[in-house]
Amino acid sequence: MLLRVIVFALLILPVPTGMILSGKKVRIGVFVAAENQVSIDAISHDKWDQLLKDFVDDKGEVHYKDWSTSEAGVAMLDQYIDELSSASLTKYASKEGQLAFWINAYNAVTIKGILREYPTTSIRNHTAKFGGYNIWKDLMLRVGGGEYSLDDIEHQLLRPMGEPRIHFAIVCASVSCPKLLNEAFDKKKLDSQLSKNATDFFAEAKNFSYDAKRQKFVMSSILSWFGKDFGRNQEEVLRAISPYLPESARAIANQNSVSVSYLQYNWNLNGH
Repeated sequence: MLLRVIVFALLILPVPTGMILSGKKVRIGVFVAAENQVSIDAISHDKWDQLLKDFVDDKGEVHYKDWSTSEAGVAMLDQYIDELSSASLTKYASKEGQLAFWINAYNAVTIKGILREYPTTSIRNHTAKFGGYNIWKDLMLRVGGGEYSLDDIEHQLLRPMGEPRIHFAIVCASVSCPKLLNEAFDKKKLDSQLSKNATDFFAEAKNFSYDAKRQKFVMSSILSWFGKDFGRNQEEVLRAISPYLPESARAIANQNSVSVSYLQYNWNLNGH
């Protein structure tokens, strides 16, 4: 009787705001013994680069249907993910190499997660908050003997590296996300790639607009959710993003003489 009461209570009690209960884990990649692991700097992203060129256009739209029906494309993605698994988290790797690795890994795992569910209209169709599969929590990439979800990659590995431009590089398969660059991030040209994606992001009206006369900025919710990664207050955030804003908006940003509001996020799929 007591067990029935407990089960009933769990079913009717509301889930606390922000609380997500994970579902069954889905593991991708392979287990690689420590003696066979290599530095993150030694991991090749050539396969991922080729896949992005084949299935992502210049606007960042992903051709999911073509990808999902391409045996070669699906197989190459799985091969690339398996290669990611051989990276060591203890061997020395440059900061640029680590950033490029985890950005590519995040985007590749996201694509893998969507292809598993395709056809679908939104990643939010697969982010259950209570007792079900959540792509951000339950799709686990095996790397260096450990397992990392998309949330782990973003919040525990990438954000602590102190490079806020990652928020214009990692892509959550949605219209309001940054565009998926149709080339792999490369440690040798990482700075220019991050700057380009940030500039492209703010050039899109769906991510940023401003009214000089009314001294008003309207920005992506990404800057609201992760503003503290760019600065401690509005002045520091605006100064941090000003180099990537349209030229006519930079002076206004640096003067911090604007009010800021945020756009509603569009979770529709970033492709077809």
